[in-house]
Amino acid sequence: MHNLIILSKNAKEYQRLIEAETLPDLNVLAAATHPSQIDSRTACDILLGDTTLISAILDQLPDLRWVQTTWAGVEPLLKPGLRRDYQLTNARVVFGPLMSEYVFAYLLLNERRIIQRYQSQHEHTWDASITGTLRGKTIGLLGVGSIGAHLAYTAKHFGMQVRGYTRLSKSCRDVDQYYHAAELQAFTRGLDYMVNSLPNTSGTRHLVDSKMLAWLPPHAIVINVGRGSTLDEPALAAALTTGQIAGAVLDVFEKEPLPQEHIFWNTPNLLITSHTAAPSIPSDLAALFSENYHRFRQNLPLYHIVDFEQDY
Repeated sequence: MHNLIILSKNAKEYQRLIEAETLPDLNVLAAATHPSQIDSRTACDILLGDTTLISAILDQLPDLRWVQTTWAGVEPLLKPGLRRDYQLTNARVVFGPLMSEYVFAYLLLNERRIIQRYQSQHEHTWDASITGTLRGKTIGLLGVGSIGAHLAYTAKHFGMQVRGYTRLSKSCRDVDQYYHAAELQAFTRGLDYMVNSLPNTSGTRHLVDSKMLAWLPPHAIVINVGRGSTLDEPALAAALTTGQIAGAVLDVFEKEPLPQEHIFWNTPNLLITSHTAAPSIPSDLAALFSENYHRFRQNLPLYHIVDFEQDY
C-alpha cells in the first residue's frame, strides 16, 4: 500500500480526481491546503502538491520516496540544505499547449495590429492599413524542452522559421536550426520574436542582458514565460524606453507580485500578464500523476524527473 498526501490550494479537487481513477494500492491520507494541516508523524511515501507548500514540509516526512509537483518550477525544492533522497517530478509537460496559446495570442496581437484597430474603432477612424503575418517570420526559442518544443510545433503551423537555443538537446524536429553556448549572438541576430522558457539555473540567470538585447533588431519583441531571473530587468526597461527593441510581453518576474514601485509599470511598449500564462489545471495534473503512479508502483523510471544536479 502506498500512502499519498495532497498539499495544494486545490487539494480537494485533486483528491476527487485521483480517487475517481481508483488507482490500485493507493491510500489518500490527507488533502490539505496548508502545511500546518499535516501531522508531521504521518507516514507517507508519495506527496503531490504545489511547490512552495511542499518545501515547507519536505523534511517532516522521513518515509517520502516520490514528490510530484503541480508546477513546472521547482526552485524552492532545490535550495541548499533541503533533502534530495527522493524522486522529484514536475509538471512541465502539461504546460506546452497552454504556453502556446499565450505566446501566439500576443504574436497575433502584434502582427494583426489588434490594439491599434481597437483604438481606431473608438476614435471612429477607418483603419485600412495592411497587417503583418507570422508566415516567414523568425522566432527564437530560448529553451527547447517540452514547452519550447510545443512552441516550435505551433510556430511551424504558422509557417515561421524556428531557431532553438539549448544546452545540449537537438531532439525537436520542428526547430530549423539549433544554437549552443557561444553561439548566442548568432542565435539572436535577425529575430522577429524571442521567447524564453528556460528554467532558473546558475547558467540562465540574466542571460538576456544589455549585450544580448543590443544584438536583437529594433523591430524584435521579447516574450518571457520561463523565469523572471533570465531577464536583466533594468536592461530590458532601458531597451524598451530607448526604442532599442520594439516591445516585450512579460508573464514572470524576479519578484512576484511585481512591486508597485517597479520600473516596469511605467515602461513603454511593455505588456504585463501577472504570471497567468499557463495555470495548473487539476484534471491535467491528476492525469499526469496517475500515469506516473502506475510507473512508480511497477518500479519503472518516472516521467519528467528533475535532475538535482542540473536544477531542472
